[in-house]
Amino acid sequence: MTRPDALPLGATIGILGGGQLGRMSAMAAARLGYRCHIFAPEAECPARQVAAAGTIAAYDDVAALHRFAAAVDVVTYEFENVPAATLAALEGRVPCRPGPRALAICQDRLAEKRFLAEAGVPVGPWRAVHSAEELTSALAEIGLPAVLKTTRLGYDGRGQAVLHRPEDALPAYERLSPKPLILEAFIPFTAEISAIAARGLDGAVACYDAVENQHRHHILDLSFAPARLPEAAARAARENVARVAQALELVGLVALEMFLLPDGGLLGNEIAPRPHNSGHWTMDACACGQFEQHIRAVAGLPLGPVTRHSDAVMRNLVGPEGLAAWPRLVSRGDVVAHWYGKDEAKPGRKLGHANRLLPLGRLQGLDDVTACDGI
Repeated sequence: MTRPDALPLGATIGILGGGQLGRMSAMAAARLGYRCHIFAPEAECPARQVAAAGTIAAYDDVAALHRFAAAVDVVTYEFENVPAATLAALEGRVPCRPGPRALAICQDRLAEKRFLAEAGVPVGPWRAVHSAEELTSALAEIGLPAVLKTTRLGYDGRGQAVLHRPEDALPAYERLSPKPLILEAFIPFTAEISAIAARGLDGAVACYDAVENQHRHHILDLSFAPARLPEAAARAARENVARVAQALELVGLVALEMFLLPDGGLLGNEIAPRPHNSGHWTMDACACGQFEQHIRAVAGLPLGPVTRHSDAVMRNLVGPEGLAAWPRLVSRGDVVAHWYGKDEAKPGRKLGHANRLLPLGRLQGLDDVTACDGI
């Protein structure tokens, strides 16, 4: 049953950020009967192409944020590097879902590690690094190899360095910015796993199947849904992301990236309080994909079903290579292709994605080459 405080048809959802996640959220919102208003600094952006309205302004433009708040019924965001001051300027004027707490935790890797441990999600060894001397001490405790990362503003492999030898440490420390940094043990994982949960306004939680992710040049390349791993590990992945959603008390979506260990255990790595690249498969393999689910939660609607009607393999379409693949992919009957409306195929730029659908249970018996089958 729909809650009495759910947004009525025709209400406006404000989205901070104009990238592809905002674009696909706006498209899902339109299907549910809502308008979207995009707030972003860029005049030309993927989300603005499909939204009813837009504000072009910097995220620290308080006057523009106040006008934006007056024009929308609820606010969400499509990436977690929105400044905390932006939500502070909106708070009290319009509901923000997820709210400032989720944003603050996910913007700081030190806070994120502490939060995961408190939520009952195991994490690998780590130490805060505020100085070169602290880095030396941390390396003595954690050992090599290790990964040195910025605590803020890192994504797709940016803002980090793998340390193999003691002499790698100081140059990496001097190069990485902003500080402080975090040193993490290098985890000898067998697979990278992620899972996505939605939490509604009523506190209900729904979790999609965990997926197995493969990266290329530090950018997600492939996601296999469901992950090809023992059921106990798949269940643990869903339980971990549900713990995160509940502990954050968020309204919306959250993704949890994890490492699968040789013994079948899982370690939490990173949280994203928004729709996630590794959840794009849900758009075509589930009755209610991640973007519709996010809008449902933000709007106060009941959460949709998360069961798969198909197995799926998602491939990111990146740079000139992704552009070249587009004509072939849109001609295939077993592939659903999605384009993001970007005007330039720069190397490393995500331009779209393609979902290959397979019958339920088929993926488990296929190797990577056969499962991808040309996508």
